[in-house]
Amino acid sequence: MDGGTAEMVRSVAALKTLLVGVIGHVDHGKTALVRALTGIETDRLKEEQARGVSIVPGFALLSSDQGEIDLIDLPGHERFVRAMVSGATGMRAVLLAVDAQEGIKPQTVEHLEIARLIGVRRGVLALTKTDLASPEAIAARSAEITAAASRAGIEAGPVIATSTITGAGLSELAAALSALLVQAEPGTDDGFPYLPVDRVFSRPGFGTVVTGTLRRGPLAVGDNVEIVPGGRTATVRGLQIHGRPVERAEPGRRTAVALRGVGLDEIARGQALSLPGLLAPSQWIDVAITAATSAETALAGGTGCRLLVGTTEVEARLRLLDRDALEPGASTQAQLHLADPVSVPAREPFVLRLDSPAATVAGGRVIDPASRRRRRNDPRVMADLAALATGRPAEVIAVRLGQAGAAGASLIELARLAGVAPDRARALLLESGAREVGERIIGAGAFEALRTGALAALSQHHRDNPMEHGIAIERLSRSLSLTEALTGTVLRALAASGAVTQAGTLWRRADFDPARNENEVARRLEQLFRRAGLNPPDESDAVGRDVRRREALTYLVGAGTVIRAVDRVQRRAVLFHREAVAGARTRLTEAFPNATTAESGFLAREAGATLGISRKFSIPLLEHLDAVGFTRRAGDRRVIVGLEPGSPSRGSA
Repeated sequence: MDGGTAEMVRSVAALKTLLVGVIGHVDHGKTALVRALTGIETDRLKEEQARGVSIVPGFALLSSDQGEIDLIDLPGHERFVRAMVSGATGMRAVLLAVDAQEGIKPQTVEHLEIARLIGVRRGVLALTKTDLASPEAIAARSAEITAAASRAGIEAGPVIATSTITGAGLSELAAALSALLVQAEPGTDDGFPYLPVDRVFSRPGFGTVVTGTLRRGPLAVGDNVEIVPGGRTATVRGLQIHGRPVERAEPGRRTAVALRGVGLDEIARGQALSLPGLLAPSQWIDVAITAATSAETALAGGTGCRLLVGTTEVEARLRLLDRDALEPGASTQAQLHLADPVSVPAREPFVLRLDSPAATVAGGRVIDPASRRRRRNDPRVMADLAALATGRPAEVIAVRLGQAGAAGASLIELARLAGVAPDRARALLLESGAREVGERIIGAGAFEALRTGALAALSQHHRDNPMEHGIAIERLSRSLSLTEALTGTVLRALAASGAVTQAGTLWRRADFDPARNENEVARRLEQLFRRAGLNPPDESDAVGRDVRRREALTYLVGAGTVIRAVDRVQRRAVLFHREAVAGARTRLTEAFPNATTAESGFLAREAGATLGISRKFSIPLLEHLDAVGFTRRAGDRRVIVGLEPGSPSRGSA
């Protein structure tokens, strides 16, 4: 990774770009074609140059008036198909190279199969070494190539006959690739970087450097990244794209990343750079899978194979959920159980290969990258996975929240499943009407069901307790089997809509009026406390074991007609009629007009003497007046809050 002047450091975000994989059989001229188009030798290893065979993917930049194309020269030998896949899973189009003399060969078919399995649908078809072939052979080979590409689902124009010796067809080939660039749709920006590492090396002045194809979102100098799996974090010290220093790299580009905070021996090929905390290591992943059409037999459930995703390769066992075997070309949702944990985003393409005989047997996309073992032959499981497999991020989040119900899901779980950054997931949630309760997200549908359930519970409470003014949130939470935090969120939402009201610590339906249920028992009980004044009867004497009188007292306390004053020291309560309390306030104000400081305040015994009551009643009464802010303790004395010398009496309760 070379340095450069400040003028060289620029972003290439404005350029239109496309990642094109150059595929085909070994010795069919892929590397020579790339060299002729770009002037770049992609066989950089000594062994590659000595043997004339590409062993690892090589990279070259093809510039045009329309933008830039990153060409990936993929190994064509069957021994290096694994290396080929590591470069292929990021490509968005292919350049198929076929020798005019040899025609379609096994690796040609496998490369096309891999392109189909990972979802590549556009390409350019090139016939190479045409200077050595007759016109008849060229015509025959062109028809073969067109048919093979069509079977693989590749949309391409006419086959272009080329020769790197004579230069024939090279300008037409460059024009066809440029046309791909013009027609290319903007790559999806999921808001987070994902860069599978294919090379790790050290460069003086830069420290540890990794290279790979950047996907899913941009990466900028100064960003913090996590190395997954593994969990080590690092900071982006510098970025280069094809040798050019940049401040920011966009997804879809071959990128070199200089890292600060990680040693050369602390990161390796097969790991990836991503947003800290987003990707979780897992040994179970749910996948949408398609069996290779070229397979001779069905792919049986339980088959051991190799999972190739990004630059990662790991042993895996296929677990089919709705059948015993997957016929060639058939698709379904399934699971992979991995020998070692992988950290990969949702919707990433993958390929499955057998070791013996060496062959590509399936491919597809990751659905849930952090799953668990699922039940087989369960229609609901398959329906949920099918919805996740076909849905966009917003739909995926809706499906997951629908599954979670009132339990909800965490933001990071939803972001991970949708394959987007947490801030993108939060924006989608806000648009959907979901509610955030602590660290959990409740879907709009589930939250509406909670609202309905809470209203029903309140209605039932009012029917069962017509004299009560409402229900405490703790009691309602228990009846709904919800946390108090969630119940509170539901009640506040209902209050905002006018469906419920709060009276002190109690909640009730807005259309419920407990005064309508006042009965003769409540009226007689109120008269008892009104006549008693500041010497009320004990609660047990007033109510006894009469359930109706107990309900009536609850109603009167809830309405504020009767006030429950508590003596915290003696741990007992005294019930006063509110008129008695109002009268006591007036008499205390008149008796102690200068009680504004600790020195001029009054003692509890003085208040009792003024009101003509014993400590049994004066202490809880004064505690209540303290609680409502009429008086305040100042040592052993009390002052009347806000009372100025000579001010008029205040008699309100």
